[in-house]
Amino acid sequence: MIQHTMIVSFDETPPDTELDQYLADIERVMDDSGLVQSFEARRHLPVPGEEAVPALIATVIVRFAVADMDTLAKAFTVPALHEVITHWQSRHPYKVAWANHEVLG
Repeated sequence: MIQHTMIVSFDETPPDTELDQYLADIERVMDDSGLVQSFEARRHLPVPGEEAVPALIATVIVRFAVADMDTLAKAFTVPALHEVITHWQSRHPYKVAWANHEVLG
């Protein structure tokens, strides 16, 4: 199993309802693709002073699992995923860092 973990950092954090909708949209598209075995998303828990660190600080963490690297490659080509990304980037710009890895722990 391969996990795809994304650190999503919005330029300005959207209101809670919109952030919830962003996560729901990503989850729906990935579930509808039939490629994903599991999906999890959580909000970042900030620590005082972290904004002084020159790093990409998460707004949310998103992780989904797929069977193998070929399936992960297919997940990146799901047309509806690109539609969701384009929609949300136009409303609330964000950056994403990610890691593809085997199951942790």
